[in-house]
Amino acid sequence: AAMDADELREVIGEIMLELDDRAHDRVVSAIIRRGARGGSGWVPAAVDETDVAEAIAFAQAAQRVGHADPADVDDRLRSGVAAFLRKDYAAAHRIFAALLRPVADGDIDLGQDERIDEVLGVDANECALQYVVSTYMTAEPARRAEMVRAAIDEVSGAGYFLEPIQEMERAAVEALPGLADFLPAWRAIVEREAAGARQDAWDRQADRWLRDVVRRMEGVDGLAKVARSTRRADDLRAWCDSLMDAGDWKASLAAFEEAAEFVTDREFARGGFLDGAALAAQEMGTKDLSPWLERAWRAEPTMPRLRRWLGGATSQQSMRERAAEALRACPKQAQRQHAFLHLLQGDVEQAAELLADAPGLGWSNGEHPGPLIFPLFQTLLGAKGASGRASALLPGGMDIEECDLLTADGDDGPRLATPKVDDILRDAGVVGVSDVAARQVALGAMRQAAEKRVAGVTEQKRRRHYGHAASLVAACVACDGSTETGRWAATLRAQYRRFPALCAEIDGRMGSR
Repeated sequence: AAMDADELREVIGEIMLELDDRAHDRVVSAIIRRGARGGSGWVPAAVDETDVAEAIAFAQAAQRVGHADPADVDDRLRSGVAAFLRKDYAAAHRIFAALLRPVADGDIDLGQDERIDEVLGVDANECALQYVVSTYMTAEPARRAEMVRAAIDEVSGAGYFLEPIQEMERAAVEALPGLADFLPAWRAIVEREAAGARQDAWDRQADRWLRDVVRRMEGVDGLAKVARSTRRADDLRAWCDSLMDAGDWKASLAAFEEAAEFVTDREFARGGFLDGAALAAQEMGTKDLSPWLERAWRAEPTMPRLRRWLGGATSQQSMRERAAEALRACPKQAQRQHAFLHLLQGDVEQAAELLADAPGLGWSNGEHPGPLIFPLFQTLLGAKGASGRASALLPGGMDIEECDLLTADGDDGPRLATPKVDDILRDAGVVGVSDVAARQVALGAMRQAAEKRVAGVTEQKRRRHYGHAASLVAACVACDGSTETGRWAATLRAQYRRFPALCAEIDGRMGSR
C-alpha cells in the first residue's frame, strides 16, 4: 500500500543480499514460479535440446561417481523448472527423470544427512510435483493413470504426495486436460491398493489417496459412503471435517454423533468425535452442551474435556455434584484430574496426598498432578508474589492451558469454549484455604514435591530443569515465611551443595522473594 513497484523491487533486492545461498535460491525459485503464473505473460528463458542433453549427461556422470555438488544439481533442476513453466513438458520430464530419480534413490549422494532438501536450493518437492504433472501431460490418455502412479513412486524420495490430485492441480500452470476421464482410472488403481493394504485400522497412503479422489468425484456424499462402509476413524473424520469446512453445522452434528457410535471400541477416536459434535452444537447456538461434553470426557478423560464439562455447571452446588460424579468415573491413572476434582470438593488433604506421592520426575507427563496442583496450592495459600492466576507452568515454561490449546479442536476455525482452571475454582467456591490444619497439609505436600523434584533432577543430571526445581523450593518459602520453612530450605540447599548450578538457582530465586 505504501510503495510502488520500483520501490518494492528495491526493498526485495536489499533483503536478498541478507540471505545465505540456500535461502537466496529458494526465494528466487519462488519468485520465478509466481511470476510465470501471474498472468503477465512472462515466462523463463527457453530450454533447448542442448540444455536437456547437458543435464542428462551430468546426471549420468554423477551416477558413475556416486555424488555431485548440490549447487550443480540446483542449476540443472532450474532448467527443468524453466521448461515446465514454459509448458515444455517433454523437456521438463526428461530433465527431472534424469536427476530426481537417482538423487531420490541415493544413487547420487549430495552430502545430506537425511533428506535432499537439507542441501538443495531448489524446492525438491515442487520439482517432484512438476515431474508428475509433466508425466500426466505427456502420457497417452489411456495410460495416464498408471503412468502417473509409476511417476510418483519414482520420485517419492524427493517429494510428498498426500493428496495427489489437489497437489498436481496446484503445481500445474494450466488446467489438467482430460481430468474427467483420468479420475475414474485413478480411483480404480487407488481402490485396489487400499483394499490390499487394509489389514488393520491404521491410515495408509492408499486410504488418503482414495479419499482425495472420492472427494473430487463425489464430494461429501462420497466421503460419507466410504466412511460408513469402512467405519475407520480416519475415513469418518474426513467425512465430518468436510462438513465442518462447508459450515454445515447441522449435518456435522449428525455425522459426528454417527461416527462416535461407529467407533465405540476405540475410545481415543470416540472422544474426538464427541468433541466435534459438541462444537457443532455450539456453533448452532445450543446453550447447554453438557450432554456432549460429558460423553466426550467419559469416552476419553482428559483435563481439557473435564474443564469443558465442569464449566457448564449452572451453580456451585451443581459444580460440586459434577465433580463428585467425575471423581467416581475418573481413571485411576489420571492423577492430575483426581487431585483437581478433590480440590473442587474442598478436600485439600486428598489433593495434597496425590501431590506428595507423585514422582519427582515426569512433571511434563499429562497426568502428573504437580504442574497444576502445586501452583494451585501456592495461590490458595496466598503466597507472597503469587499472581492469583491458578494455571500452572510446565517445567519448560509453557502454560498448561496454552499446551491444551495446541491439541484443541479447530486449528484456525471455531473452538470449543474451555473454561480456565481459575474460573472453575471460583465457581466451585474454592478461593483459599483458611483451615490451619489443611494449610499445613498442603504446605507439607508442596515441600515433599519440591524435595522429590530436586532429588530427581540432580540424580539424573537434568541441569535444564534445575531452575524449575529451585522455583518450587522458593515457592514453599513464599507460602510460609516461618522460621521452620526457612530452615527447611537452607537444609535442602546444604544437602545439595555439591551441585553449584542448582544452589545458584535456589539462591537466585530465594533472593527475588
